[in-house]
Amino acid sequence: MGTVRTDEFRKDAVRIALTSGLSQRQVADDLGVGMSTLNKWVTAHRETDVVSTEDRELARENERLRREIRILKAERDILKKAAVGSTGQRNIFDLRMR
Repeated sequence: MGTVRTDEFRKDAVRIALTSGLSQRQVADDLGVGMSTLNKWVTAHRETDVVSTEDRELARENERLRREIRILKAERDILKKAAVGSTGQRNIFDLRMR
């Protein structure tokens, strides 16, 4: 038989899984529990008060901001590549030559 976890540990694991922004695989690995075990705990505690409404809103906002950062970084990388000329140097515009 496996290790018996306390109810407090389970609730903390669910809170971390739902609010940390980490994948459930990463949370399960970090806590030393199986993925299916963590999924069962999340399913059992999802509708309880383990995670406050404020924490859920913060987790949603964090995820939105992470998504926005990924998009902005991708756009930045595209613009960096576009700024490099065929010689491998950045294009420099000389405004004095007008």
